[in-house]
Amino acid sequence: MKTGMIQQRNTADTEDNITRLEEKIRKCTSAGAELIVLQELHNSLYFCQTENPDIFDLAETIPGPSTERFGKLAEELKVVIVTSLFEKRAPGLYHNTAVVFEKDGSIAGKYRKMHIPDDPAYYEKFYFTPGDSGFEPVRTSVGILGVLVCWDQWFPEAARLMTLKGADLLVYPTAIGWESNDSDGEKLRQQDAWQTVQRGHAIANGLHLIAVNRTGHETDPSGQTNGIRFWGHSFACGPQGEIIAQLNDDGEDMAVVEIDMNRSEQVRRWWPFLRDRRIDAYSELTKRILISD
Repeated sequence: MKTGMIQQRNTADTEDNITRLEEKIRKCTSAGAELIVLQELHNSLYFCQTENPDIFDLAETIPGPSTERFGKLAEELKVVIVTSLFEKRAPGLYHNTAVVFEKDGSIAGKYRKMHIPDDPAYYEKFYFTPGDSGFEPVRTSVGILGVLVCWDQWFPEAARLMTLKGADLLVYPTAIGWESNDSDGEKLRQQDAWQTVQRGHAIANGLHLIAVNRTGHETDPSGQTNGIRFWGHSFACGPQGEIIAQLNDDGEDMAVVEIDMNRSEQVRRWWPFLRDRRIDAYSELTKRILISD
């Protein structure tokens, strides 16, 4: 299966961001892509650097304007598209939601981000309610997609549950970068950890994995920090963690990569991790911590 990855610099001009994404999607499909993965919250700037109630005006219903637009594009190009939207579910109730479009333009399914960070420059808990529909993969004509979002990518439990429910591929729309005050060594450690943990999910579950990150510098509207320089570095890896493709760190980039969906079966026969899980001994994983107070 040919898969397109698109990492883009965004500005405050939402219409321009979407128009440029559409152009890149067309280029990917011209190169044969059957599945295209976009970055987290791709319509706008990453607005979570500050807590601003006016930002909620950016949110949309699902279905809504963006689902109509990307759905029509998916139907026209006959491609499956993984998008990432700021969802208004009800008055005062908002989610960070990945929406997957089938080749006929219909919504194949959606996933509401479950793990919500609240760190300096990533104040997502102000905007997003954690998802409540669980870790349910999305069935599409190109396979069963285990779609998760950004902060979810640090948690092995999320990848495992998607796998146990039949996912053929793990997919992570992402927005992560460096704060300029970090040392060069710390920046590299963070980026390496980010890729390493995801390659570990691919290996532990015997699945291909695609992570598509933002790129470019976005200023902090409050002026309290120097903003975020999103580090790009989008990549695809195989079920043994092997890097299949990797985009650049400091600019817009895109690639169409070949994913051999049959390889997972082969690797799982050699490394039968799912067979050897001790499900009788894992009940304590549901506890917050096991150290006595």
